Amino acid sequence: MDMCSGPLFKKILVFALPIMAMNVLQLLFNAADMVIAGRFSGKEALAAVGAAGSLINLIVNLFMGLSVGTSVVVAQEYGAQQPGDVSRTVHTSLLISGISGLVVMAAGLFLCGPMLALMGTPEDILPLSVLYMTIYFLGVPASMVYNFGAAILRAVGDSRRPMYYLTFSGMVNVVLNLFFVIVLRMGVDGLAWATNISQYIAMALILLYLSKSDRAIRLFPKKLRIDREKLLRIVKIGLPAGLQNLLFSISNVLVQAAINSFGSALVAASSAASNIEGFVSTAMNAYYNAAITFTGQNMGAKKYERIDKVAQVSTVLIFISWIVVGGLTMLFARTLLGIYTADAHIIDLGVIRINVLMVAYFTCGIMNVFPGITRGMGFSVTPMLCTLLGACLLRIVWLWTFFAWNPTVVMLFACYPVTWTVAGIGQVAAFYHARKKVRLISEG
Repeated sequence: MDMCSGPLFKKILVFALPIMAMNVLQLLFNAADMVIAGRFSGKEALAAVGAAGSLINLIVNLFMGLSVGTSVVVAQEYGAQQPGDVSRTVHTSLLISGISGLVVMAAGLFLCGPMLALMGTPEDILPLSVLYMTIYFLGVPASMVYNFGAAILRAVGDSRRPMYYLTFSGMVNVVLNLFFVIVLRMGVDGLAWATNISQYIAMALILLYLSKSDRAIRLFPKKLRIDREKLLRIVKIGLPAGLQNLLFSISNVLVQAAINSFGSALVAASSAASNIEGFVSTAMNAYYNAAITFTGQNMGAKKYERIDKVAQVSTVLIFISWIVVGGLTMLFARTLLGIYTADAHIIDLGVIRINVLMVAYFTCGIMNVFPGITRGMGFSVTPMLCTLLGACLLRIVWLWTFFAWNPTVVMLFACYPVTWTVAGIGQVAAFYHARKKVRLISEG
């Protein structure tokens, strides 16, 4: 795909759709985990998997942010037609991903028990959550390598192959879930092992393609080494993105701790509702990845005027997705939650969360997508600061004030749209600031 010329609306949408489909498939596979857990292992298993989610993200997201740096650097070099630089960045990135995966695995295995206890995870699900996370983190190295490989492919305009690989590995995941849980009568341990196996399959597929590619992104195992210059560029963009993810995860862990205080019923309801909400966020995530790639390639090609058009098209797509997908989610919330559990009380609690979050979900899209444009231009610190102040710190303040004064379920979940709105305004301001700097550079 030529990202540096021609109309943008169709191209961004065509590029984003496979990412969207990939994310939807991932959510369906995750949903299958939770449905199988809730239906065949009970609400405790469903709650245990959900309680582990925010902590997993906390430990993983710092290093996963480096894949954003990989995507931006490869996109800029590819747009500037610098194949030698692309190759060095690819080999540096893949080696970083392997090392990062091992570090995260070790941290997860060591910290999962104490941190789950610190979060106030209900006693009836704590052992199951620890078991799930202990097994899950054995698959993190594969997940890390796959995500870096997918970032490389997207940076050069290929958003389809990652979808194909995830589709196949996800189907394996579902089949193994059914086999382990229903046939072998395993619990959350069976779900975790199925996830790990599928992640290693996805990693193998993407590495196989990179090793056979005829483009600058081809992987040569003998060339795997860390190029200091490329590492610094990746870290300059990726580390702030990773810190942003980390800060967001910390705030979500605190929210999860507040959810835990209501008991396992709300934990199960919030887990199921969050999984459903993920289908709306997939669109925002797809536009985020499209924004990074299109902006990065046009920066490399020095076509700065097209960056404004990327922002305009992305905003339109965010609103369309929110109205259509968000509206359908609210309309069929009760039916969708009924897939996860037959418990009417849990369904009622899940509906509350979905209604509170969906009514202003477009602000979440703005908050997520505009940092992608800003990072594509090479500015990564400002988006991190906007997230720190507008989302993370404000979310903590909300929990310590408004929620503490009125500790209800609605007040707890209201922290999401409030902080999305404030952070979104900050991210738009950060984009305009970065755009002004780029224009000054181009005119100078």
